[in-house]
Amino acid sequence: MKNKRQRRILEIVSSESIGTQKELAERLQKEGFDTTQATISRDIKDLLLVKVNIGGDRYKYVIAQDTPVTDSKLRMVLREFIISYDYSENILILNTAPGNANTVASAIDRAGWQPIIGSLAGDDTVMLIIKPKEAVQDVVAKIENYMTR
Repeated sequence: MKNKRQRRILEIVSSESIGTQKELAERLQKEGFDTTQATISRDIKDLLLVKVNIGGDRYKYVIAQDTPVTDSKLRMVLREFIISYDYSENILILNTAPGNANTVASAIDRAGWQPIIGSLAGDDTVMLIIKPKEAVQDVVAKIENYMTR
């Protein structure tokens, strides 16, 4: 049921302007999904949905991968959630606070850093694949810069 509900949420936010969790819950309930605001909140986090301004004081949910990450948002995410990191050859491992690896990986993916050709996130660990391996130091320096500025 969770997978079906989450698939439907992605379809809804891709085709409609849904601005609040309450709107989304009501929309799902009309389709027969018995859900609560707490469930919707968890789904939004799981699906990496973000709110974007659509004019004035109006917002809507979108899939995070569809929106670029701002410099200030990337700085906040890296500073808040990365605890430590290490690397070997062309693999960089970022250790995060529990439950935040997906947020970190998504933010880095949306930043579009060219040497990073892929990321993989668990609960508290992100693996970044960097090509060429000589670029690892540049990526580490970039991350350190975001974490300390």
